[in-house]
Amino acid sequence: MKVGLVGFTGSGKSTVFRWLTGETPDPGQVQKGQIAAIDVPDPRLDYFAAQFKPRKTTYAKIQIVDTPGLLTEERDDNPKRLAVLREATGLVVVLDGFSGADPAKALRQFREEILFADLEVCTNRLDRLKTALAKKNRPPKERELEQAEHDLLQRLVAAFEQGQTAASLGLKDEEEKLVRSFQLLTLKPQQVLLNCGDTFKDPIPPALLELAPETIKAAPKLELELQELPPDERAVFMEELGFTQFTRDQTIRTIFTAMGRIVFFTIGEDECRSWAITRGDDAVEAAGVIHTDLAKRFARARVISYDDYVRVGSEKEARAQGLERLEGKTYIVQDGDVIHIL
Repeated sequence: MKVGLVGFTGSGKSTVFRWLTGETPDPGQVQKGQIAAIDVPDPRLDYFAAQFKPRKTTYAKIQIVDTPGLLTEERDDNPKRLAVLREATGLVVVLDGFSGADPAKALRQFREEILFADLEVCTNRLDRLKTALAKKNRPPKERELEQAEHDLLQRLVAAFEQGQTAASLGLKDEEEKLVRSFQLLTLKPQQVLLNCGDTFKDPIPPALLELAPETIKAAPKLELELQELPPDERAVFMEELGFTQFTRDQTIRTIFTAMGRIVFFTIGEDECRSWAITRGDDAVEAAGVIHTDLAKRFARARVISYDDYVRVGSEKEARAQGLERLEGKTYIVQDGDVIHIL
């Protein structure tokens, strides 16, 4: 899964990138996007690792992409800067919460920018389709598909011009397939992150929460500076500042969930591992994430929920108490399931 960090210049987006990934942003990579892979911390996997002491513990991963900062004034270049994000699964919108700027205003402007970028993509494609449809003697099947795409794009363009996103239209699966290649930004899940400095104690502005109720805040620059201190000094500074805990791990987990992702676990002495899938995936799709052969030869799955496992302490005890279930191909995997594919 690839997640794009996006924000206006001066929002501290690259500091967020360094905080999340441990990688120093490379100015030479800024125009095409710098990528770093990170583990998704998960206390549940830590629990299994402590129990089994496996030879290997493997966490689900996210790829974080640092992208060019958007411009607030000379905005004509912004669609090109946003193009780096087309292949991303979702977006983390970084807002300035440390300089006295209005983060709600910045979020509104960001949403205008991605609407405009999607409008440009759809309008260009619509013009080409109109030319193609005007030609005579087109193969009927090809013409039918082009007409369906044309009609959908007209709906999308009308929505964008009225300030509506592609996601707000509630596109059907077959409609999403028609425009999947465009990687519309307004179809992607978003997580808003308010980048705080010394104001980390202040509440999130109500106007921002009204626009994005799931907004989270963090003080990445402060956390990076604290982590560089010796443990004793760090504890003193944290107490003086009233800074109670580091938020990086929780932020990563929040981003992961906001992108519509969950995990299931495979456990044992060889390896304990969390596997990332899309919320709503079935057991066969989960098996395919482990190996394509498991999906092809899937018969059933043995499943124990994480909560049940922790309550009884082992697979053996879960089985004895009737907490292990046999599930078929249509079973929708739940976050935290412990699964053994048969």
